[in-house]
This record gives sequence, C-alpha cells and structure tokens, in this order.
Amino acid sequence: MAVNDECKLKFMELKAKRNYRFIVFKIEEKTQNVMIDKLGEPESNFDDFTSSLPANECRYAVFDFDFVTDENCHKSRIFFIAWSPDTSRVRNKMLYASTKDRFKRELDGIQVELQATDPSEISIDIIKGRAI
Repeated sequence: MAVNDECKLKFMELKAKRNYRFIVFKIEEKTQNVMIDKLGEPESNFDDFTSSLPANECRYAVFDFDFVTDENCHKSRIFFIAWSPDTSRVRNKMLYASTKDRFKRELDGIQVELQATDPSEISIDIIKGRAI
C-alpha cells in the first residue's frame, strides 16, 4: 500500500499551518494508493466533517479539534478517525483495517485515535471527551 506524497504534505499543512480543519483520505483500490478525498477549509466545522464521510464506504480522516479547557486555555488535538460503516462491503472494511496502522505511521503528530462504524461513535460529545 503506497501513500501519495500529497497526503503527507496536506497533513503537515494541517498540523503546522492549520490550513485545513480536516482531511478525508480514501484508498484507490485499483492502484493500491491512499489519496486525498476531501479537504475541509479552516472555517469548516464538525458537521461539515461528519457530512463528508460516505455512508457506505470506509475512509481514514484527520480532524483538528479546537477546545477550551476548564482553566480557560485554548488547545487543539489532532484526531485520526478510521471510518468503517457497517453498511460498507466486507472487502472494503478488510482493506482499511489491514492498512490502518501503516498509514497512521506516515502521519506524524496524531494525538487521538478513534474507530467508528456509525455516526453516533464520532459525535461531538465523544470527540470532546477524548480531547481532554
């Protein structure tokens, strides 16, 4: 499984320059390459992110979550989300599951990892709970 250089470049821009709020990645099955599916602009919100995940196909995603702590400190966490809906094909789920760790290692700076099979598993409340 090869990772397109653009994936790493855009992730570094998200991490260092905050040029994006989120990035959704997909595996191109024919070429066995991980490619960028969607980029979320910095002003995008969590609903924009969740609506960009397809209902019947797996994806990898990173989301830059900003929050304020109880001490009134502004912080951010970069989430890696393995999106694997129950309605996706078995072959698709197996492909994403078997390549997840290798792909995640390519993205240096992931702080929190989530696995989700339906939208309730990546609600904003779960993201907030895991960020602290």
